Amino acid sequence: MAPIPTPSADPDDSPDAYVGLPVDRAEHLARERGWATVRALPPGAIITMEYRVGRLNFEVKGGTVARSWKG
Repeated sequence: MAPIPTPSADPDDSPDAYVGLPVDRAEHLARERGWATVRALPPGAIITMEYRVGRLNFEVKGGTVARSWKG
């Protein structure tokens, strides 16, 4: 049987640091800091709730990050 892979850890980065930034700048900065996936969502978007290591989510209002969370 093959070993179960160990997922890498999330970057040591606070999602709160992205709130208030323009979405393009926030996405670029998040990728530089090691986030594998960056997801920009409109307010009230229906999304799946599974946790994905290495993913950072942005709720975007008017081109600006209003909320940010891991997974």
